[in-house]
Amino acid sequence: MHIYLELMIDYIFVLIGLALLYKGADWFVEGASALAKYFGISSLVIGLTVVAFGTSMPELVVNFFASIQGNSDVAFGNIVGSNIINMLLILGLTGVITPILVQKSSVWKEIPFALLAVLVLATMSNKMLLASDSGNILTRADGILLLFFFSIFLYYIFETIKNSTNESSDSIKEHSVAKISFMLIAGFIFLVIGGKLTVDGAVSIARQMGISEFLISSTIVAAGTSLPELVTSITAALKKEMDISVGNILGSNIFNIFFIMGVSATISPLTVPIGINVDLIVLAIATLLFFVFMFTGKKHKFERWEALIFLVIYVTYTLFIIHRG
Repeated sequence: MHIYLELMIDYIFVLIGLALLYKGADWFVEGASALAKYFGISSLVIGLTVVAFGTSMPELVVNFFASIQGNSDVAFGNIVGSNIINMLLILGLTGVITPILVQKSSVWKEIPFALLAVLVLATMSNKMLLASDSGNILTRADGILLLFFFSIFLYYIFETIKNSTNESSDSIKEHSVAKISFMLIAGFIFLVIGGKLTVDGAVSIARQMGISEFLISSTIVAAGTSLPELVTSITAALKKEMDISVGNILGSNIFNIFFIMGVSATISPLTVPIGINVDLIVLAIATLLFFVFMFTGKKHKFERWEALIFLVIYVTYTLFIIHRG
């Protein structure tokens, strides 16, 4: 009876978390769009910065505590799993809802930068193979190097902001500075609280069902911390804010690897989980495939049939990691 009561409480936490995520994402997207229009900055830049960083905060919180506790499996599984979910599941679902028109700058700059992030992390995670080291460890020096790459990304964003013009849709509502601030702050708080409630509830349910911690980190935790990206991207797509939707995903993936993994390794060196190469390869293929799909038609558009391929790959990958345990 006691176990059933705990499970019921966990399910309630998950439901409340999902509700907060939905409302938080709705406010955050509207506030970010209004902010872009107010300052004359493109929606893509806002998606790559404010929205992307905001929706990645649950990953940052999870990895911060995982690093302090020295739990490398959770730190790696959360980030790599979240990025795979972002690329395959979230882009897939968003693309099925409505074809995504991708800006030229995203095709030639943000997507390659996201791919670079995967390749850098993969290189650092294979020191035994590439440099004959005694073990695969993400050191503090690696963490600092990841943060250096992140500073390059921030410089690119800064230059983009200086050269950008307001490309936001006329359908974006105009709000006062006070209301925009409220939407962004309240939306962000809702996203973080909703993400934490959802993850805590889901992890508790999974552990009571006897699922391993590594599997939890790469599936349940990763999915939970990616819920803000999922709700935000789909909400943005429904509002026809494609730049925020795409910028959110690409910006989050870059932010997750270069900043969050950088901070995590700087706090405490992380032992690379055995078998992580398969996950990194899947992430690299997904990012590269997204780039290739930009040239299958006349425009840089992510079509529904391409989105379906992403969803099929994600389901196959999920079945694989569940089998791997």
